[in-house]
Parts: sequence; structure tokens; C-alpha cells
Amino acid sequence: MNTKQAAPKNKYNIWIWIVSIAIPVVVAVLFTVRIPGVERMGFLPPIYATVNALTAIVLIMALIQIKKGNRKTHERFMKIAIGLSVLFLLMYVLYHMTSDSTKFGDTNGDGLLSDLESSALGAIKYVYYLLLFSHILLSVTVIPFVLVTYVRAINGDFKMHKKIARVTFPLWLYVAITGVIVFLMISPFYPQ
Repeated sequence: MNTKQAAPKNKYNIWIWIVSIAIPVVVAVLFTVRIPGVERMGFLPPIYATVNALTAIVLIMALIQIKKGNRKTHERFMKIAIGLSVLFLLMYVLYHMTSDSTKFGDTNGDGLLSDLESSALGAIKYVYYLLLFSHILLSVTVIPFVLVTYVRAINGDFKMHKKIARVTFPLWLYVAITGVIVFLMISPFYPQ
């Protein structure tokens, strides 16, 4: 590989690392920030869960299009999926900057999970926490995968793009689908 080709790839790699580290760090920091004078934005969770569902649908549609050989349509769907993921992230952070986290199983809405509330959940709480933990972990993990996959496509390195897309696609789809499932599981416990 000559140095002219290596320079842009190295530049992208640096930005991929910066963005992949910055997003989780900024999100974690913003979780500690409350916007003064702004009411709880309780209307956002169903909207961003819907955005997650749309992301999953768009990802599947993109896969179908590339399997049919429709590269341009595939590219459009992938750009939409990235846009939806950014929109989700913005709404998710905004919600958490205006609202306390909801506890799974907190039926009385006091922000605490009593022993009685916890025992009433039974084994479903383990399913919920497994899904939540894997969703959060993989949502951070998928960021560099998405960025690398995208950069390889825009650089025309379709062989390597296809290779990493085989890992990126199921990770991203899992994150999108589990985001919806986690929302559906916790939504009965959101404050009214």
C-alpha cells in the first residue's frame, strides 16, 4: 500500500477511535447533568424506542437490498440507519438529562425497589437485566464497528467492508431490537 492510500485511512482510524471513546464518555457525563427548569420529558422513551424499531427495520431492508445487488439503495438505507441511531442517542440523552432513571419493578413509583417488589418480579428480572446489560455493552461496542464498516464502504474497500459488516450487522441489529424489548419491559414502571 502506498502512503497516499494509508494517510486517509489513518486519519479515519484516528477519528473512529476519538468518536468511539467520546460518545460513551460524553453520554456518561451527561447522565450526571440535569437541565434546570425543564420538566421531565416522559414522552421521549416511546419515541426513541420506536426509532430503535425503525433502525432494526431499516437495517434488515439494507441487507435485503445489498443481497439483491442494489448498492445505492443499500447505501441510502445505511445512512438512514446511522441517522436514526444518532437521533435515538440525542433523545435518550435528553430524556436522562431531565429525568431520573426508572427502576425495573418499582410498582409504587417511589424510586426504590423494595424486597417485596423485587420478589414479585420473579425470574423475569434476570431476563430484563441480562438484556439491559448486553444492550448497553453492545451499544458501546458497536460504535467503532459501524464507523469502520462505513469508512470502508466510502473508501471503496468493499471486500473489507463486507467482511466487517458480517460482524457489525448482527451487533447493531441486536442493539436496536433489545432497545425495544427493554423499553417494553420497563415501560409499565415509568412514572405517570
